[in-house]
Amino acid sequence: MIKVEHLSKTYRLGQVEVSALQDVDLTVNAGEFVALAGPSGSGKSTLLNIAGAIERPTSGRVLIEGIDLGAMSSDQLSDLRAARLGFVFQTFNLLPVLTVFENVEYPLQLRGIAAAERAERVAAILQEVGLSAFHDHRPAQLSGGQRQRVAIARGLVGRPAILLADEPTANLDHQTGQEILALMKQFNKKSGVTFIFATHDRQIMNLADRVFELADGKPVKRSV
Repeated sequence: MIKVEHLSKTYRLGQVEVSALQDVDLTVNAGEFVALAGPSGSGKSTLLNIAGAIERPTSGRVLIEGIDLGAMSSDQLSDLRAARLGFVFQTFNLLPVLTVFENVEYPLQLRGIAAAERAERVAAILQEVGLSAFHDHRPAQLSGGQRQRVAIARGLVGRPAILLADEPTANLDHQTGQEILALMKQFNKKSGVTFIFATHDRQIMNLADRVFELADGKPVKRSV
């Protein structure tokens, strides 16, 4: 599904080069529920962004379903993200002027999907996340947990093969975080969507099929 080979990423801050990732290898198989774990500054969000075709690596390569992202143009990467990938962010990233329905519908509009199909898909996904009754609410009228459910619905409405989530429980209380994770696991089991998390939340690590740890941009090797 996703194969990362000898991946490195360096940022330039003024005259200083900062190494975010160093020679990282990772394979994520279809249908897995994987946590990229590590403290702040470990490189997990950078790895997630590169795997999600948002950033390009300094060296190494990423393949999604056998396709080398490095050989793709910016427009092709944008099309890939729209068609095959979904995203859930720590800060929800909902558009405040749009309703719940409109926020979830937005990525389908960008793909040019017909209005009737958009309405059907959005109604179905809002029912699955338990927000049908809130379809005409705006984000400011929702709790944090409800907003994250909207973000999950938006990430899944395009029927992606892979959903990438960056610290999805960081702004939620423990109980709400558990509910959000249970919802994601349900989608993982039901529809076979591959989930990849960047996280330092122990709840996610405990629920994951596999935990890939990073420290200072390098994989952590555990002795057996």
